[in-house]
Amino acid sequence: MKESDHSAYNEIYHRYFFLIFTHAYKKLQDEEQAKDIVQDVFATLWFKRDINLPVTNLAGYLFVAVRNKIFDHFAHEKVRTKYVDSLHDYWKTNPGPPTDHRIRENELKGYIEKAVNELPPKMRQVFEMSRIEELSYKEIAAQLHTTENNVSKQVNNALRLIKTKLGSLALITFLINL
Repeated sequence: MKESDHSAYNEIYHRYFFLIFTHAYKKLQDEEQAKDIVQDVFATLWFKRDINLPVTNLAGYLFVAVRNKIFDHFAHEKVRTKYVDSLHDYWKTNPGPPTDHRIRENELKGYIEKAVNELPPKMRQVFEMSRIEELSYKEIAAQLHTTENNVSKQVNNALRLIKTKLGSLALITFLINL
């Protein structure tokens, strides 16, 4: 492998992947994370192939490398958890954006609702099923006895109309609030 022989690397990979993966999975209980860690170990093995590798106990080397990657993963998760917790604490003590932002947000919601209510009835129904009820185009088509293509066109037309109406309104609102 030191001579960049891909077949030697493939042999090592195929010989040890399942053993190393099983070890990682037992520790992590997450298949995707275990695969990622094992892939990282094998990638590191290839990139550092010119460094003296333990010829006598390659399996031991790979197990230790996976163990160390798992420790790194847990340390990273601990830091991430602390960050999320501190962010959560911050939001508890600082409830949100200033009042003028909330007022503008509520005004914009009102404009959007008005634009949606001004859509043609069938288009509004399809749009609300898609965006509010979060139904797929297939589900909407089945309920309304139409095609998915028709549903897609209705939603796209509704979005175009709403954007057109809100485009000028948003600009006016922005200019007034300057």
